[in-house]
Amino acid sequence: MWSTILDRFLSQVISRGPLRVTFPDGTIRSYGSESGGGCAVVLHDPTLPRRIVLSPDMGVGEGYMDGTLTIEGDDVYGFLSLAIQNIATQAQPWFRRPLEGLRVLKRRFDQFNPVSRARANVAHHYDLSGELYDLFLDEDRNYSCAYFARPDMTLEEAQAAKKHHIARKLLIEPGMHVLDIGSGWGGMGLTLARDFGARVTGVTLSREQHAVANERAERAGLADRVRFELRDYREVQGRFDRIVSVGMFEHVGVPHYNEYFATVRRLLTDEGIALIHTIGRAGPPGATSPWILKYIFPGGYCPAMSEAVGAVERQGLVTTDVEVWRLHYAETLKEWRRRFEANIDRARALYDERFCRMWRYYLIASELTFRLDNQVVFQFQMSPKQDAVPLTRDYLYREEAGGLHRAAE
Repeated sequence: MWSTILDRFLSQVISRGPLRVTFPDGTIRSYGSESGGGCAVVLHDPTLPRRIVLSPDMGVGEGYMDGTLTIEGDDVYGFLSLAIQNIATQAQPWFRRPLEGLRVLKRRFDQFNPVSRARANVAHHYDLSGELYDLFLDEDRNYSCAYFARPDMTLEEAQAAKKHHIARKLLIEPGMHVLDIGSGWGGMGLTLARDFGARVTGVTLSREQHAVANERAERAGLADRVRFELRDYREVQGRFDRIVSVGMFEHVGVPHYNEYFATVRRLLTDEGIALIHTIGRAGPPGATSPWILKYIFPGGYCPAMSEAVGAVERQGLVTTDVEVWRLHYAETLKEWRRRFEANIDRARALYDERFCRMWRYYLIASELTFRLDNQVVFQFQMSPKQDAVPLTRDYLYREEAGGLHRAAE
């Protein structure tokens, strides 16, 4: 029965092809047009048709991780390209709409992130072996979207460009006190202290990141100007001239948006500036892939602009600038994937084959979501004061500001 339902589902969803599927009983079906190169998958487990119908993301992702779904030539990139292009342009079949509706309703529970749960969610992803991240990140361990101001930039150059672009948006002056919410391995905070003369307090919930970031500050001779604390952003006290948050807002959860921006307002001086850098969706609000929630980012959600800006407005902050980066993260993920695949034997030594398949699937699926399904990065600049920043963006692109950037063509 479930093979028949899956056959019907694929017939409605796949218009670009061909996609050739070998079902567990040996039946072979082809879907979509024959105009492209196509790809072929084999379902080895008789439970897969049911699992894919009920949750395509979870069924396919787990099947690939477990080796019960195999792709011809292990061409995950080609298979997911075909799948995402089709799903992005097709409405859900009628029999799947109630399931999608339940998934959206369930998101408030999935994104309920009080301090204790937020700590556990962060540990799930960011307290993995530091050696894993060394396999694919740049030397500064920036685990967020790079800024390819020129197409010929290396990953290291593009990550440096991102940090300097953000620093210019913050209008940093020597001696300013900056709060870095979700400070990671310390790259942003160390840059603000070293290159711009700021005093920085960074907060993270990851024990691994906390230890590494403080060690890096000591090695760089910046421990007197930068300190990283193992603390939830809601527990921070004091006032700051600037607040920066890069790649952390995705972990906040919609039920906590008002609380998040109320905290930003409470901690920011009356003439202060905040810059929030986050993955987002170009379309309306939605729900996170259940596979991503279970295996990669528990509690995670990438907001629609309307969700984030609405919460900013309710907390008495003025949105002074919004910038949308479109394919920069796709290029970042492409380079992470290339480096991870080049070092996959070392990854296997750290974990196992199933983990490597999971991580490769995650990097490829993420890249293609940015390329093919309108996922973007938002940079929200905000302040309690309307004229806290210049009236034009010219200050971001002046040669004397560093020469790293050119206005996008």
